Amino acid sequence: MLQNFFFPHLDPSHLRNRRSFLSLFTSYADRTNAAQRSTEIMVRSYPNIVITGTPGTGKSTHSSLLVSTYSPPSSGSSSSSHPLRQIDVGMLVKKEGFYTEYLEEWQSYEVNEDQLLDHLEPLTGTKAPEPLDSDEFDQQDLERAKSLGEDAEERGGLVLDWHTCDVWPERWVDLVVVLRCDHGVLWQRLEKRGYTLKKIQENNEAEIMGVVADDARSSYPAEAVVELQSQESGDVEENVERIIQWIHAWRQARGLE
Repeated sequence: MLQNFFFPHLDPSHLRNRRSFLSLFTSYADRTNAAQRSTEIMVRSYPNIVITGTPGTGKSTHSSLLVSTYSPPSSGSSSSSHPLRQIDVGMLVKKEGFYTEYLEEWQSYEVNEDQLLDHLEPLTGTKAPEPLDSDEFDQQDLERAKSLGEDAEERGGLVLDWHTCDVWPERWVDLVVVLRCDHGVLWQRLEKRGYTLKKIQENNEAEIMGVVADDARSSYPAEAVVELQSQESGDVEENVERIIQWIHAWRQARGLE
């Protein structure tokens, strides 16, 4: 479960110290640029979406409902694959062993971000096609995207479900959904999960301070980031419907629907 690994308590000072530590090393994106330029460009046909927020805000609930609810225009196709793919990053890291050590103080694993990113890179589609009305529109990119089947590995359509968002290269990401929740409601949810008092307090402080939202805004273009409330009973369905409408609009703007 997420409360046992992968920095489930978002202590603001701890996160900022961790980012400072990681900044001592060359970024993943910088180290892979040369290799990417030497390979054929892959252009995704479905947007990659990050669903993030403080633990307890409903990331996995939103992600699973989005994937199960979204119906692609070509749903009459014989393909058995769904174009969207939920990636529960915490579970993926644990399953594949993408971590370097267990941190007793934080009761969590230190994620090996290089291994994680290398694993997901082939699924992202490398780049998104530009909108038809963009000065940077490239007809060849559109044709590449159109040629992909819904079961093509490089089609994109990743729904990245994790409480950390700034690890993903900007070129991967088309939309960042930051889920927000009243800290009183969040407290009750984390109590039900069996979190320790310290973890509950740290997560609530992070939510009040908007740590995840700040990280999203500092890592991605403003137009790619949206904050949605996730505390009332009907919020999940309403939010998922908004995201589905956005997916259709994204594809229509690029001539994919």
